[in-house]
Amino acid sequence: MPDDLLRHVIGPTPYSSWWLWAAVLILLVLIVWYAGVFALTMPAGRLRNLPVVGAMHGDMVRRRFARAVHQIGEKYRAGELATAPAGAAVSAALRGFLQQSTGVRAQYMQVEQIAEGELARAAPLLEQLDDAQFNAASRVDISAVSESAEELIRSWT
Repeated sequence: MPDDLLRHVIGPTPYSSWWLWAAVLILLVLIVWYAGVFALTMPAGRLRNLPVVGAMHGDMVRRRFARAVHQIGEKYRAGELATAPAGAAVSAALRGFLQQSTGVRAQYMQVEQIAEGELARAAPLLEQLDDAQFNAASRVDISAVSESAEELIRSWT
């Protein structure tokens, strides 16, 4: 074979560098996806104990439940909810918050049990909410109680 034809023979074409960056990006997205699924499906008790994620989780839970109580109070003040349903909704939101933030199953506890345990700060509010919910002659101001519940949620540590 003459030497002058060797200049037409070349090796394989090199890979483009964007393939490397695409693979790195896909790998990073996959790692973030698995970390998110792991964190979101983790029991709340274990999630609270993680250093950075636990603090973020606590802030998120406080904001979410405070917003829910605020919306219930706004609906009550607008006349969309009567006293008993508003009291039940605020009570359910407050109990749900207590369960999410402490791990104590507050949704299934009597107010007396709550008053004796670590959730004692919430017992007076829950007592007022129960009175508003189950006593037709109750004089409980749901608007003020919902604001107090919202403040309790925002200040809970």
